[in-house]
Amino acid sequence: MANDAQSLSSELSAKLDLLIQAVEKLAPQTVAKSDLDASDCFVFDAGKNALTPVLKVNRVDVSLIKSVDRVRDILLDNTQRFANGLPANNVLLWGARGMGKSSLVKAAHAAVNAKTKDTQIKLIEIHREDIDALPALLVEIRDSKHRFILFCDDLSFDHDDTSYKSLKAALDGGVEGRPDNVIFYATSNRRHLLPRDMIENERSTAINPSEAVEEKVSLSDRFGLWLGFHKCSQDEYLDMVKSYAAYHDLKIDADELQRAALEWATTRGSRSGRVAWQFINDLAGELGQKLKD
Repeated sequence: MANDAQSLSSELSAKLDLLIQAVEKLAPQTVAKSDLDASDCFVFDAGKNALTPVLKVNRVDVSLIKSVDRVRDILLDNTQRFANGLPANNVLLWGARGMGKSSLVKAAHAAVNAKTKDTQIKLIEIHREDIDALPALLVEIRDSKHRFILFCDDLSFDHDDTSYKSLKAALDGGVEGRPDNVIFYATSNRRHLLPRDMIENERSTAINPSEAVEEKVSLSDRFGLWLGFHKCSQDEYLDMVKSYAAYHDLKIDADELQRAALEWATTRGSRSGRVAWQFINDLAGELGQKLKD
């Protein structure tokens, strides 16, 4: 009997340990402490619940971002206000592919930091699939002495995706409100962050169509600034190419540069800032020149 009781006790103990482990996995995880002075840019690693410093940021000088002068100035002004501790808005940069939405965010961050020596803003990139981890990240940085831009590139939501609710809560901040030292910038090809057929399907199948759509579409309303990016003209495309070529001091005749740039755009079937940059990369390689960091 004693052996049976001991065996039963060991079995119950083992099962209890497994139950405790399962409960611990369900409990909200906290973000590991990070050295926020290691860099001015970080990537949020949701798997490790940590901020990974980015020592060499992939970005261009803000002066090289062409054909979006108005939205560039608005974003720079909003970012500068945030750096100065003044009220500022969450920003959604939406529109045509390859027109510099994410490049502008990174360039604006660098430009404002260069002007604001006392208060350096930290840029934290959070991947679309890690949006659910936003609340834990906000808890970690809420009381920091630093100011943060949380940046999500190519943000959108598909059918049956409920993670947008975590983003809505983070943007509004719930009862506590959004932390004063945090602002959210996102880029998307969709103005309302949802595919049109998803919105229309919600309308057609719901008892009350307007209410069914409102919860999802209202996510974009949490962004105080909507900055639209549109396809560029041929002159704007050539202006981008010429600016890149001058900045990187590429040795090529102006007429030949224009001819080659137009041919490149024709083969790609589009004109954009991304296409202009891809052309410059190809041209620099052909000329045997290296591009500036």
